[in-house]
Amino acid sequence: MAGALYGVGVGPGDPELLTLKAVRIIKECDIIAIPAADKETCTAYGIVKQAVPDIGDKEVLAVDMPMTKNKEKLEESHREGAHKIGEHLRKGLKIAFLTLGDPTVYSTYIYIHRRILAEGYTAEIISGVPSFCAAAARLKEGLAENAEQLHIIPGSYSIEDALSLSGTKVLMKTGKKLGEVKERLKALKARAVMVENCGMEQEKVYGSLDEIPEEAGYYSLIIVK
Repeated sequence: MAGALYGVGVGPGDPELLTLKAVRIIKECDIIAIPAADKETCTAYGIVKQAVPDIGDKEVLAVDMPMTKNKEKLEESHREGAHKIGEHLRKGLKIAFLTLGDPTVYSTYIYIHRRILAEGYTAEIISGVPSFCAAAARLKEGLAENAEQLHIIPGSYSIEDALSLSGTKVLMKTGKKLGEVKERLKALKARAVMVENCGMEQEKVYGSLDEIPEEAGYYSLIIVK
């Protein structure tokens, strides 16, 4: 009998934001899959270990996902990752694939998920708290009210048209383009705040556009009003 794959959203960083269902699935699974070369460098694994210490007793399957926009390299990593996972599913094992935030929002897991389903295996998504919701809560602000629109935007791509949209804009994974994004926001005279490493020990909150630095960590999220 074939096993099952679970894409488990572990939330943005605070281990207390893991859902009860995520904890249950992690405990029930035979193997923990991580989108990293090893568990020591995997942020998602570190978050879960604080809430589920017993995770250290489980076998870890490293599915290294490169930080690149090269389509060929991404395709290769997704294919290899799905192959690794499929080998264990054929043995009837249950696998929890850990991913930050929610698996349906700019997550590397979803590419593996599609391949596993296409191969006829069982795969489920376990929702997690999205980083933009946690960041808004940290800032003590709402994201959208009444008829106000909410737009989730990948900040490392072209954002010119997206910034002209009405309502609240959330810029995720801005990365090395932070300085460029900051200049565009200044030109628009937008009100922007940023949370870096939300819910983690290294968390930093920037309450205005002027406070936002030219460079910041990968887990930085900007909310534009």
